[in-house]
Amino acid sequence: MKVELQNLTKIFPSRNKKSGEEVVAVNDFTFTIPDGKLVGLLGPSGCGKSTTLYMISGLQKPSSGKIFFGEEDVTDLSPENRGVGLVFQNYALYPHLTVKQNILFPLQNLRGADKLAKEEMQERALEAARLVQIDELMDRKPSELSGGQQQRVAIARALVKMPRVLLLDEPLSNLDARLRLQTREEIRRIQKETGITTVFVTHDQEEAMSISDMIVVMKLGILQQIGKPQEIYDDPTNLFVAKFLGTPPINVFKGTVKDGQLYLGDAAVLDVNGVEDQDVTVGIRPEGFIPDANGKLVCKLNNVEVMGRDVSVVAEHPASLNPVVRSIINADYAIDNSAETVSYTLKPHKVFLFNSETEERIRYEVK
Repeated sequence: MKVELQNLTKIFPSRNKKSGEEVVAVNDFTFTIPDGKLVGLLGPSGCGKSTTLYMISGLQKPSSGKIFFGEEDVTDLSPENRGVGLVFQNYALYPHLTVKQNILFPLQNLRGADKLAKEEMQERALEAARLVQIDELMDRKPSELSGGQQQRVAIARALVKMPRVLLLDEPLSNLDARLRLQTREEIRRIQKETGITTVFVTHDQEEAMSISDMIVVMKLGILQQIGKPQEIYDDPTNLFVAKFLGTPPINVFKGTVKDGQLYLGDAAVLDVNGVEDQDVTVGIRPEGFIPDANGKLVCKLNNVEVMGRDVSVVAEHPASLNPVVRSIINADYAIDNSAETVSYTLKPHKVFLFNSETEERIRYEVK
């Protein structure tokens, strides 16, 4: 089921009656979610991603704009008539019901032509439980389950209705690191098996990048960039997106372009043909550094952290806007931990220039 959002806006009234300033949670959001894809809504807390999800579900009504499921305008349709499955961050299971009863609950509330026979409800509940691999836990209460198992029950309950769209609101936030990894892989498997159009809300860029077909990056209710995870990582549209994606985070420097050369401090470190002379903000991905004794970028060496196949080099540079400059290099490079400095050449496709005022991307010819 294709989901289309047209100029979607959500404005909340001010809590401060004296100031009267309204809060724009989502601002003129336009985006099409392709049929059968898993799309990650990504951004920091307060960026409007959950509000967007709740408008898709029907739990919140847009201040303006339209929502379409396929060709059907569902903007004013009630949540129960939209055919969505919603999984909350806190699971929202009924503690007094068994796993089986929790999964059956949405089916038991169907009325009219949608009402199912008891045998069909039982069959669909078991099928949903098998899909999320909890069919052996059907007689347990939520209190007898681990966090990961409870989350699977919540997903099964959302899937049992055979929804047109599956909506997941930070479903992994309450799990430990190991369970998060396991559960996100399960979510991806389930989505692929069912082919249900899925929207996954998270503030964790690693989660979004690892399982999404596409990611939507938001900031203060405004859409920043849409694309495949790797494409956005390799080609950020502005400084916010560049800084939000990537672990370790991108290294940010204060730089200057002069006569087609990028200067960090007094050193010309890269050719940036076609860029006008100006002050710029420079982002360099951690993997964008090549150790080179003759390299023009010279940093004060702090530490070398061995990570197996890679080495993390922690250094300092006067032009850096981060406390440290962190590079990730192949362990085959021998870095002398006792040296005072480390020198680099840069990979041009891993170096991004941004307008120092607007923070929008400045593109240059990469040779």
